Amino acid sequence: ADEDREGDLLLPGGHRIPVSELVEQASRAGGPGGQHVNTSSTRVTLRWNLRETCGLRPEARARALERLAKRLTRDGELVVHAASHRSRHRNRQDARERLRSLVEAAGRDDQR
Repeated sequence: ADEDREGDLLLPGGHRIPVSELVEQASRAGGPGGQHVNTSSTRVTLRWNLRETCGLRPEARARALERLAKRLTRDGELVVHAASHRSRHRNRQDARERLRSLVEAAGRDDQR
């Protein structure tokens, strides 16, 4: 599994994204209308401060900061949105998986 019991996102090499560092916001998804559209907040925005994380060793964090620089906010946050599912739970899973994939890809050594 890619999560442990506490909900941390596990990464290769013993790194992890602590669930305590993830900031989740739910909002109403945009898109085409319908009778019940936008009545529930199913879109999930996940923020994780890469610059201040305790989950990566310094060299891994430095590499991720460099490789994800274009995606980071001014404060060093990596922000992922997910709105493709009707349920907030599925969007949360989707957002967490996308965040994990981004950080995992940035941490690979084979990007030379």
